[in-house]
Amino acid sequence: MNQNTAISQNGGRRRLSLITVSCLMLIFSMTTSVLAVRIKDIVEIQGVRDNQLIGYGLVVGLKGSGDGNQSLFTLQSIASMLEKMGMTVNPAKFQVKNVAAVMVTADMPPFARPGTRIDVTASSMGDASSLQGGTLLFTPLKGADGQVYAVAQGSVVTGGFAASGAGASVQKNFPTAGRVVSGGLIEKDVPSSFGKKDRLALTLNHPDFTTASRVAESINTAFSSRIATTSDSGTIEINIPSQYTDDKVGFVASIENLGVTPDIVSKVVVNERTGTVVIGENVRISTVAIAHGNLSIQIKENPNVSQPMPFSQGQTVVTPNTSMAVKEEKVPLYLMPSGASIGDIVRALNALGVTPRDLISIFQALQAAGALQAQLEVM
Repeated sequence: MNQNTAISQNGGRRRLSLITVSCLMLIFSMTTSVLAVRIKDIVEIQGVRDNQLIGYGLVVGLKGSGDGNQSLFTLQSIASMLEKMGMTVNPAKFQVKNVAAVMVTADMPPFARPGTRIDVTASSMGDASSLQGGTLLFTPLKGADGQVYAVAQGSVVTGGFAASGAGASVQKNFPTAGRVVSGGLIEKDVPSSFGKKDRLALTLNHPDFTTASRVAESINTAFSSRIATTSDSGTIEINIPSQYTDDKVGFVASIENLGVTPDIVSKVVVNERTGTVVIGENVRISTVAIAHGNLSIQIKENPNVSQPMPFSQGQTVVTPNTSMAVKEEKVPLYLMPSGASIGDIVRALNALGVTPRDLISIFQALQAAGALQAQLEVM
């Protein structure tokens, strides 16, 4: 009976140990997943990118807020458009205020096919005061090679308004620029050789040798083969396995969802205009003593005025009485140990009671002393 009890106790201990190990593995996996990010969030695939389009057009239907007579190109554009429609007019003999000349821009997404709709932005070129309520007329959009890839037309939606009276005016945001939602129509696609490639190249958004090596290692581990290599700090080249020759999209999708922990450069970023200070995780400080205090000087003027008696023909005498007070804040000298982490830095600076403005001066002094083991970037 005692033997059975001992066996039962030993079995319970084993189960408890297995549960403990499982919990530790679960916590470790959760910690790893939290620290890791998807590869698709830190890289771009070479050759898969947007293409910028631009065009010149007219916005009509404005309520007297269009271009004036000083914008000659608007009048010439109207005359040219009417001439194409069979009407001949002289630009110098007509005046319109409900038309505005605009530049139309758009981003053509990768693999966009004819018939795909995109958003376009219309921005005033002349002296129009608002594009609110206007309609963009048929506008060809060209690429960098001069070819037309899309056309745009539709109602312009502005994110602001402007109104004025005889003695006051009000404006919100910028009514001289607006957006035509789904107003662009793709007419020609950009040739792509993505489906014909047997190699892929990934470009890091922030080039780093350590991050590039980790990305390549993560891909090689996932596919149990050395298919990924790094040519520099920003490029990872991948040989597409033979089993994915006809499924390159699936291969890219499997790579994008792999997790990797990117490495970052130790950096402290300060913005003197707004008083913003951002300290990176890996920032370290060498052994240094820090003291930071304020000196305030207060001066008060209390003039003593002595006036003569009436009809005494005397003079008013003013005697200055100046009081001065000098106050220097007493702060302790704080010793910062070598290799202090970001937590140590924050606790030390909080103990000194510094403000964000003071932090900027302190970090600049630390860099000048050679104690800041990080890049200091001033915006």
